[in-house]
Amino acid sequence: MSGRTQAENAAAREAILARVREALRVPAPIPHLAGHAAPAAPGPGGRPGLTILPAEAGRPWLPDGGDTPEESLRILAENLAKLRAVFFRVPDAGAAADCLFAQARARDWQRVAWHDHPLVRDVLSGIPCSTQQVDVAGEAFDKDALEACDAGITACECLVAQTGSILVSSDSCGGRALSILPHCHVVIATVDQVVPVLADALALVREHHAGRLPSMLSFITGPSRTGDIERILVLGAHGPKELIVILMG
Repeated sequence: MSGRTQAENAAAREAILARVREALRVPAPIPHLAGHAAPAAPGPGGRPGLTILPAEAGRPWLPDGGDTPEESLRILAENLAKLRAVFFRVPDAGAAADCLFAQARARDWQRVAWHDHPLVRDVLSGIPCSTQQVDVAGEAFDKDALEACDAGITACECLVAQTGSILVSSDSCGGRALSILPHCHVVIATVDQVVPVLADALALVREHHAGRLPSMLSFITGPSRTGDIERILVLGAHGPKELIVILMG
């Protein structure tokens, strides 16, 4: 038990409550946002709601996404490397097909699964292993067969330089399974899909889909990983152990 008397505990409690009352009575300015307007969104029944701040207000305190396309590409490559993803920059679809062919040979892929998308279709021809299209009409989805594939090949909505993340959707990769079950996830993308920050990624998806968002959106940030056991990083814990990004343009 504490050695303090009842009077001392009461005094300490009153001191804490006094500071709380003062904080409620004298509103403090929000730090680092003096130059930004912060209108309040109306809450239920017209009561004041949450304060809405413009996206640029927090940018100085968030990871950099680059001010030009070249800077964004550089930051994206650096972040993918930090996340232990494999990144290839190629000039066109033909070079992307050659890159995919080389990866399949080097990793001894026997079977890959893919989602039908123009970018994937263009680079998949000639791959030296069997392929399984997962979105063929009338064919049932086989989870075990997909899990046995060496790689899942998809497109994406965009790539976020700020975090090294890849935004996929049900439209670009058919659902979560193809990017989770195979040992390796391969993403085919173009340089015009690289955006600086997360807010730009969501804005691009809204624009691309005319405001009707796909049923599934998911950010992928590097291969699957966990550090739960003795803080030791383990890749492939809850998804693919490898992430390969082939960027065209």
